[in-house]
Amino acid sequence: MGVLPFPSFAFPALFLFSVIIFPSVAQGGVTRHYHFEIKYQNVTRLCHTKSMVTVNGQFPGPRIVAREGDRLVIKVVNHVQNNITIHWHGIRQLRTGWADGPAYVTQCPIQTGQSYVYNYTIVGQRGTLFWHAHISWLRSTVYGPIVILPKRGVPYPFTKPYKEAPIIFGEWWNADPEAVIAQAIQTGGGPNVSDAYTINGFPGPLYNCSAKDTFKLKVKPGRTYLLRLINAALNDELFFSIANHTLTVVEADAVYVKPFETNTILITPGQTTNVLLKTKSHYPKATFLMTARPYVTGLGTFDNSTVAGILEYESPSKSLHLKKLPLFKPLLPALNDTSFATNFTNKLRSLANAQFPANVPQKVDKHFFFTVGLGTNPCQNNQTCQGPNGTMFAASVNNVSFTLPTTALLQAHYLGQSNEVSSPDFPSSPLIPFNYTGTPPNNSMVSNGTKLVVLPFNTSVELIMQDTSILGAESHPLHLHGFNFFVVGQGFGNFDPNKDPANFNLVDPVERNTVGVPSGGWVAIRFLADNPGVWFMHCHLEVHTSWGLKMAWLVLDGKLPNQKLLPPPSDLPKC
Repeated sequence: MGVLPFPSFAFPALFLFSVIIFPSVAQGGVTRHYHFEIKYQNVTRLCHTKSMVTVNGQFPGPRIVAREGDRLVIKVVNHVQNNITIHWHGIRQLRTGWADGPAYVTQCPIQTGQSYVYNYTIVGQRGTLFWHAHISWLRSTVYGPIVILPKRGVPYPFTKPYKEAPIIFGEWWNADPEAVIAQAIQTGGGPNVSDAYTINGFPGPLYNCSAKDTFKLKVKPGRTYLLRLINAALNDELFFSIANHTLTVVEADAVYVKPFETNTILITPGQTTNVLLKTKSHYPKATFLMTARPYVTGLGTFDNSTVAGILEYESPSKSLHLKKLPLFKPLLPALNDTSFATNFTNKLRSLANAQFPANVPQKVDKHFFFTVGLGTNPCQNNQTCQGPNGTMFAASVNNVSFTLPTTALLQAHYLGQSNEVSSPDFPSSPLIPFNYTGTPPNNSMVSNGTKLVVLPFNTSVELIMQDTSILGAESHPLHLHGFNFFVVGQGFGNFDPNKDPANFNLVDPVERNTVGVPSGGWVAIRFLADNPGVWFMHCHLEVHTSWGLKMAWLVLDGKLPNQKLLPPPSDLPKC
């Protein structure tokens, strides 16, 4: 994947399929049409060739480029045996929940030989997001960048970059990831870990049989580049650094932040971070590795390996041979460096200026306290399970391990049939309080169900998410669909409702769509429930989502016409 010139709308060069653009008077932007063919493609990495599910035969998938205010119309055609859905991660989907994509939440999946058109408008958002499959573990290979440029004539609130480049982190399995999670669900144990991490689909030179599969970012001296970082990995938070270079963070989850310099980025699955890279003023007689490896807090197995790409200065002389140049490697934090993780996240602040205000809800209508963490289910069918003490691994929010229905929740809500597939009694706090981060209770069993939180339109919400140490404390990146939220506080140990709110930042907290609940700690977020529909919230570590660490919010229609969910499209897939 090359470097994007700025700004680039050379669509034939960017995309390997037809794109039609025509004005859309209603929104003031344009309508951009895309065609996604879900198909099998043979891909070779680590000297291992496998047939895998892709979009348009590309891995990673095609890049979507639009501007704030544009409408996107994306036809997805399924040619593979798996059911499929696509989620446009971080897009607000104002009144267009039908286009959000999580299977059995906002839509039934697209079945083999069927198609579905995702139709939505980008309202009040600009920056980097990404799209990915949202059913089982298919997002391991089905993902790609979303680049949302500002409206025409509106500059970035930072140095105009010379060029831009997406840097998307992923994972590679030599096995079929669908078989990996199927085996884990059947045995009740933890899934096998991936064989490599990837940058733009390439594992890089630090893995065996992978030197030729290395992403190279070619740069010129004395220039500023905008790197759009995306963590599309399934199960690992990542540290990222470029040897001998400083990065300036300017955006998180498609929201501008107060710029700050750092040598290393921490990015969880589901998060995006834009950074400015200022290259050295003169040609350096060296090449530089950019590397990423996991930040690990739990007790589970993980892929303790490092993905690398190469930052290469374009030589002013043809006679210089790159193979003779010294190669510098960055120094990444220790695998369990929670101190770095905490300091990094504490630096993230909204711009909170007149042009980009931080509209933090100052008053709260409803308070929620959710525990998040791992637990167990009893072993089924008299078999021997590989989870703790012969049980099956489970995960839960407030001790409810979410069971996906067989009919989409949004469809049931729209048709007035919610009571047939879910119940509106998701607990607003743990039914049995305990010392969440202390000595774990003897009983690690979870309950199972399809329960929703029901919110009237325009309810202001404060949610405390508390990690638990039941099967070991661990960081959990929680993603909320349909909304951005403000991260007003975080800390370690048990949340103290009498002391901790006094330290909340209600002035310039970072605004995002995915936040890491600290290992052995808590995070506080606020958002305004101004988007009618059913909205998924889940851990973006895919193994935890598979085990049930997920739930859903139902936001009711408001009274005004523009506060109501739009009708479903005629081609909405059927279950």
